[in-house]
Amino acid sequence: MGCWQIAPSGGWGDVCPSEDADRVVKTALEMNISAFDTAEGYGDGESERRLSKALGNKKDDVIIISKIWPDAEITIESYKERLENSLRALNRDYVDVYLVHWPGDYFNSPEKSEQFCQIMFRLKAEGKAKIVGLSNFRSQDIKKLGERASYFSINQVPYSIVKREYEGETMDVCEKDDIQYMAYSPTGQGLMGGRFDKEALKSPTRQNNRLFHPPYFEHAIKVYEAVKKVAEEKNQKPIEIALAWVIRQKNILTAVVGSRKPEQVREFAQASEIELSNEQINQLDSASNLFIEATKNFN
Repeated sequence: MGCWQIAPSGGWGDVCPSEDADRVVKTALEMNISAFDTAEGYGDGESERRLSKALGNKKDDVIIISKIWPDAEITIESYKERLENSLRALNRDYVDVYLVHWPGDYFNSPEKSEQFCQIMFRLKAEGKAKIVGLSNFRSQDIKKLGERASYFSINQVPYSIVKREYEGETMDVCEKDDIQYMAYSPTGQGLMGGRFDKEALKSPTRQNNRLFHPPYFEHAIKVYEAVKKVAEEKNQKPIEIALAWVIRQKNILTAVVGSRKPEQVREFAQASEIELSNEQINQLDSASNLFIEATKNFN
């Protein structure tokens, strides 16, 4: 369960009251979702606080993933301070998974990369983070980490049937270092769930997502139609089929899906149980490949 949307943010706006956030998290628990993804950067910690409140006495029964914004000074003191802030917001002694949100230009030298790796490894060794990982790191970013790349277990990346830029070299590098993908935006920010009406397009995140605008949208909608066709064959929702396709892809550990509406959580919660036939997989692969080929030269 992705928790970016359950707090005010520049990406989604201030559209989720705390009461709705509480209902969404509790619905996820009811639907047997056992992992929750948040970050200090989601509403300046408000997502972490709302998640903690909604989980209540279940907070130690689930997996919590949080992320540090990479603008922290590359010292153990600075990273510990950021992590302690997240732990206070979450009302926990540790996080199960701790990721660095973006590489940016923060680790652009061998010295900085080595410092970063040592700090993250130390947080893990001290028990403040059970697993450490990366987010949005491409092959060139991971190569800068050298042999210490193997310290990290996860790379959280955007991946969906209409977004596959992290295949190829980046996936090869991650597989070599046994770094699995945690796919975020696995439904193309809701596009593969049919979330492209006027209300859905109000969010800044979708307004800035090229998939929802020409010339990409005209091709993306063809992929949605292929997903919808399979969904009708199986009497499922399109969002479930889009997720089922992602979950079975190479090097995918899990997928992160966010929502501020309990009814949408119920729609996607059982996607991992869906079995797709070889013919259905081929249909979806073909639609995805046609989209990638048609849009590869767009700016």
